[in-house]
Amino acid sequence: MLTVRDVAVAGKRVLVRVDFNVPLDKKTGGVADDARIRAALPTIHYLLNNGAGVVLCSHLGRPDGQVVEGLRMAPAARRLSQLLDIAVPVAPDCVGLPVEEMVSQLKEGSVMMLENLRFHPEEEKNDPQFAQSLARLADLYVNDAFGTAHRAHASTSGVASYLPAVAGLLMEKEVEYLGRLLTNPEPPFAAILGGAKVSDKVAVLEQLIARVDALLLGGAMACTFLKAEGLSVGRSRVEEDRLDFARSILDKAERRGVVVIMPRDVVVADEISPQAVPQVVAVEKVPSDKLILDVGPETIAAFTEELRNCKTVLWNGPLGVFEMEPFAQGTRALARLLAGLKATTIVGGGETVAAVESLGLGEKITHLSTGGGATLEFLEGRRLPGVAALLDRQK
Repeated sequence: MLTVRDVAVAGKRVLVRVDFNVPLDKKTGGVADDARIRAALPTIHYLLNNGAGVVLCSHLGRPDGQVVEGLRMAPAARRLSQLLDIAVPVAPDCVGLPVEEMVSQLKEGSVMMLENLRFHPEEEKNDPQFAQSLARLADLYVNDAFGTAHRAHASTSGVASYLPAVAGLLMEKEVEYLGRLLTNPEPPFAAILGGAKVSDKVAVLEQLIARVDALLLGGAMACTFLKAEGLSVGRSRVEEDRLDFARSILDKAERRGVVVIMPRDVVVADEISPQAVPQVVAVEKVPSDKLILDVGPETIAAFTEELRNCKTVLWNGPLGVFEMEPFAQGTRALARLLAGLKATTIVGGGETVAAVESLGLGEKITHLSTGGGATLEFLEGRRLPGVAALLDRQK
């Protein structure tokens, strides 16, 4: 991809697609987590410092083509104003004459924000006329929203047909680090996969099992693998229709010489509740009436032994129900472990990134992917519309 560094931006109006789909505080109406806003700052600073007028656009929530007062972009604009220490006005809409008039008065080195793109149903339909209306606002288009790059929407794909389209610095970083995992990871390369379901990671597992030196499994999805190995997992959730797939992954790993580490001990309880009483048991001795809700210390020790010599580590998916204190220890221990490794560490998935940042360890991870679903689709080897629409450096 060509990036924002490869084109002249001085004196130009630049339409920047950002991913400001941030959680809002229900009590105050403000931004509850500004990680996605901070991730876009390098691109915004670059454009402002190089004399561009910056027009930001994003969606927020799922308004389904209707104006929803609680999903306006004002809270994100207020938080960005604080981070930039300059005013960030919000347009009354994202297209139309009043918006075009407001944009026409935008000065070099200034920034403004369009209203929620998804207030218009044409956005998600990738409507050509809507895309052209967005394109009329600028001289150049920059996509810095990797988190929406897997969607062929007007603001992520369609507008690139009407303006020169390049990657922002966050987009560049995401594609660089994630692409390296698929093409040239420095060995030994370990992947740690957790989260709720095997079915969410079928294609990722197929891709990674051919590339990794070690595969470490946790989270609820590990229960399916444990049962595929003939172990009892009590009342834990198992995807019965994925047992054969789990066996096939384990078979491929064995043929390739991939080290597979599944939970060796687990934290069990009667219920998924902050008040539940946790109990650590060997994985062979899970009581029939209990739920597996986290990995135990022996498992973390095994992970530590395997990861300490790795040069590249990917982690996607928490190891337990980390939102609840009794079942957060495995995820927290792994986050601290990765933060101390002398390796390229890449963490993806909204919950996993949130867990790392809640411990204040974000800066000690090589790359925190903002992609969510886009990260998984990229690692599956899929073509992402928002990336494919950008100008190709070779061409």
